[in-house]
Amino acid sequence: MPNGALPDTRSLAERARIALERCGTTGLPEAVGAPGRARTPITGQDLFPLEFATPVEAENAVAAAHAAFTSTWRDTPAPERGRLVHRLGELLREHKADLAELVTIEAGKIRSEALGEVQEMIDICDFAVGLSRQLYGRTMPSERPGHRLMETWHPLGVVGVITAFNFPVAVWSWNTCVALVCGDTVVWKPSETTSLTALGCHGLLMRAAADVGAPADVHRVVLGGADIGRTLVDDPRVALVSATGSTAMGRAVAPRVAARMGRYLLELGGNNAAVVTPSADVDLVVRGSVFAAAGTAGQRCTTLRRLIVHEDVVEEVTERIVNAYEQLGGRVGDPFEEDTLVGPLVSERGYEAMRAALERARADGGRVLVGGERRLEKDAAEAFYVEPAVVRMPGQAEVVREETFAPILYVMTYRTLEEAVELHNGVPQGLSSAIFTQDQAEAERFLSSAGSDCGIVNVNIGTSGAEIGGAFGGEKDTGGGRESGSDSWKAYMRRATNTVNYGGELPLAQGVRFL
Repeated sequence: MPNGALPDTRSLAERARIALERCGTTGLPEAVGAPGRARTPITGQDLFPLEFATPVEAENAVAAAHAAFTSTWRDTPAPERGRLVHRLGELLREHKADLAELVTIEAGKIRSEALGEVQEMIDICDFAVGLSRQLYGRTMPSERPGHRLMETWHPLGVVGVITAFNFPVAVWSWNTCVALVCGDTVVWKPSETTSLTALGCHGLLMRAAADVGAPADVHRVVLGGADIGRTLVDDPRVALVSATGSTAMGRAVAPRVAARMGRYLLELGGNNAAVVTPSADVDLVVRGSVFAAAGTAGQRCTTLRRLIVHEDVVEEVTERIVNAYEQLGGRVGDPFEEDTLVGPLVSERGYEAMRAALERARADGGRVLVGGERRLEKDAAEAFYVEPAVVRMPGQAEVVREETFAPILYVMTYRTLEEAVELHNGVPQGLSSAIFTQDQAEAERFLSSAGSDCGIVNVNIGTSGAEIGGAFGGEKDTGGGRESGSDSWKAYMRRATNTVNYGGELPLAQGVRFL
């Protein structure tokens, strides 16, 4: 640990209570035996019990959100709906530190990353407020005289948002802020490991709703496990299910929603790679790769997991990255400490997956060049701190094709750019990608349709750190969804094609004659 001892679990529980109260959330249960719990990965211990909802309570939340949608919210002018999101943005600015405190306590993110995640929420509020005056349709020329042909967009209904632990507040805001200005209402099922952050967000949104006179039931949060998620997935009143998680989760969600003719938006696994060419600026490679691979302890969907390096520069690049990782190993620990760069894995499950992946990599001829060890600290037997690992692989073995949600960076080599692209695309996932090159032709080839097959394709930056202005999402096993910026708002609305006859005659399209 950078400075030794971890904070006391009791002090973390008290800090969480204070942050929640500042956000407007009070009344957490004290009774022993409550069905849920709040836990911190910093010490690996429980903070206090929480009441988890039953499926019936989740159904009631959907009913309340649906009633708010049909009675009020869908008919509220979009700029007026934007006032709610604007007020939420103001409260987020005011309580940025409080919400970041909850993110660090519950998800284990280092302080700067937690603050950055809340800033992302503020940014999407700004984006969505502007969007509330830009829900544009279009007018097209009609082939019939005296007719006008146009498209209009309308609110969709209740949006069920299911989020993961690694971005416990940002992904919620991407969906919720856009959904609200589009005229939808939201029911949120957060990860059961990050319930406190959800309560903090809901508290702030309820304050915003009260301040601008919006109905409280435009948003409901329902804490719980997989049974709550299934309730949202199966309820026909939930018009859109936006789910973030593993590919396995997405494979379970998609057919259930499709079976009832609902809509789904999936943000699933990522197994992201960067190609390093002979002309690459090695300083950029090291800085971009180390953050992308080790940030958030390797628990981002956009984490860099594969580095595909040209044979001519692989020794220099690998040596530089290993040196950086050796320094990084001394900065693993308490995420509240200023010098910490890598906080804990969220659970033992992540550590066991990392250990198993490293064993498989060795069995396939891989060499662990640095890291991979667990850091055991006094009074932290249930917390899982690990040193980020770099593994030199002889080729793209099966373990490399799988996503391990932990800080492992596999280094492989290539000879031609065509070979690099084949290695890059030779995995089931397709979220984020990057190429480091000073050759414009190589960059353009990687950006082209014959290059990266991912939803996010970068040049001379790492795979993580997407901005909210661009639509976020990926292809293949990543699910194909898009959230946040660009025209992703269309997923939260329904389109109607309108033909208006103002000419007094009734010609039919395509020259058809009838009667």
